[in-house]
Amino acid sequence: MKVVTDYHIENIEAIIKTGRILIDESDRFSYSFDGSFGTYLPDIVIQTKSVDELASLVKFANCEKIPICPRGQATSLSGGPLPVKGGIVIDLSIMNDLLEIHEEDLIAIVSPGVLTSDIHKAAEQKGLMYPPDPSSSHVSTIAGNLAENSGGPRGLKYGVTKDYVIGLEIITPEGEIIKTGGKTVKNVTGYDLTKLIVGSEGTLGIITKAILRLIPKPQASGTIMAIFDNLVDAGSAISKILSSGILPSKMELMDQSSIVAVENFEPLGLPTDAAALILIELDGHPLSLKEEMEQAAVLCRTVGAREVTIPKNKAEETELWKARKLVSPAIARIKPTKISEDATVPRSKIPEMCERLLNIRDKYGIHLVVFGHAGDGNLHPNIICDKTDQEEMIRVEQAVAEIFTAAVELGGTLSGEHGIGTMKAPFMEMELGAVGLDMMKRIKKAWDPNNIMNPGKIFPEPGQKLELR
Repeated sequence: MKVVTDYHIENIEAIIKTGRILIDESDRFSYSFDGSFGTYLPDIVIQTKSVDELASLVKFANCEKIPICPRGQATSLSGGPLPVKGGIVIDLSIMNDLLEIHEEDLIAIVSPGVLTSDIHKAAEQKGLMYPPDPSSSHVSTIAGNLAENSGGPRGLKYGVTKDYVIGLEIITPEGEIIKTGGKTVKNVTGYDLTKLIVGSEGTLGIITKAILRLIPKPQASGTIMAIFDNLVDAGSAISKILSSGILPSKMELMDQSSIVAVENFEPLGLPTDAAALILIELDGHPLSLKEEMEQAAVLCRTVGAREVTIPKNKAEETELWKARKLVSPAIARIKPTKISEDATVPRSKIPEMCERLLNIRDKYGIHLVVFGHAGDGNLHPNIICDKTDQEEMIRVEQAVAEIFTAAVELGGTLSGEHGIGTMKAPFMEMELGAVGLDMMKRIKKAWDPNNIMNPGKIFPEPGQKLELR
């Protein structure tokens, strides 16, 4: 049953004067899915670049108790932008006009619909860097990254999105426009509402502008590839390097299934008989960089690497990192359904988590591929399956639940960068406890008393279970 009535549409048309209102089902269907599971058709879709119009729209929706779902490019893997309760989808991807780099202040000021990769390019042209680099940065919008608190390979050394957001402009669930933080790196005035909004997955407001912290771009970087005959040994090498005092900018893990998939997709000369490989990138001053690369190579061999390669030039480096980038498209060709998880554990528990994942794979007879940002414990166990095979999907659901359980038992978390959305909501209490979850619900209630802002996300519905079928 539709939430938005003809009466509502008439009022919305009076509010949205400069944008577009999409009502046809064919238009709305394009906004019914993301990179996760489930299809939910919104009642109406709004496109406008006017913040004032959006604020008036939210005010009206709040009075009428109409659900609102902010959306960027919908690259989410957890269901963040899905309109699970119907209502209004607000397409923020068209709000992409503002991208300013302020060199002296080391900040960028951006609109919500700006692509993250465009921020990277603009910063680098000034000799600066915006460190957060989710794999989807070439297609994902910055507001989506902010909403999900995205990470990426560089998270190991430089942190995640929240570490680089110092100010926001948002529309509250009651239709007010407020500013949080500002242009200064130091700001301790009252509660840190900026950090509260980042990672709230659109449940506390709509981001309409962001002020991002930039840093000087490192002078040099280098890459190492280490090949192992045992996945657990690869995990041990990661722990060994990090405890040695070396802090790489990236440490990426690929298991044998990843390697084989990439070679079948686009042959790059990777060793398909290897159990795992890790790609390590270090950056910094050229002199210290050379010493650290030699030390990291020795540590890998000490733990059991059968081969350690240091590329001779940037072209060879690019080829190695190309292999890591090809993992997702490569494994997607094996079976029609790909479930991408990002359970994260403390660095010291990486070897044990690798072992648990192998046991889960064998226990449920699933096609499990392990890769990810292993240096910060952010593994990406991907399950390749066929959602039309009911029996297989039952095993897959059980395996996913056990992966989450393993991560939490090892002192980790349900998500390192993908967010909770709809996919992981049933497991929230397992990590936070009943009281911790209730505190979050109370914050949501205070900000959004009518529960109109992206309802059905993060917090589990009574009796809700993981559903992939």
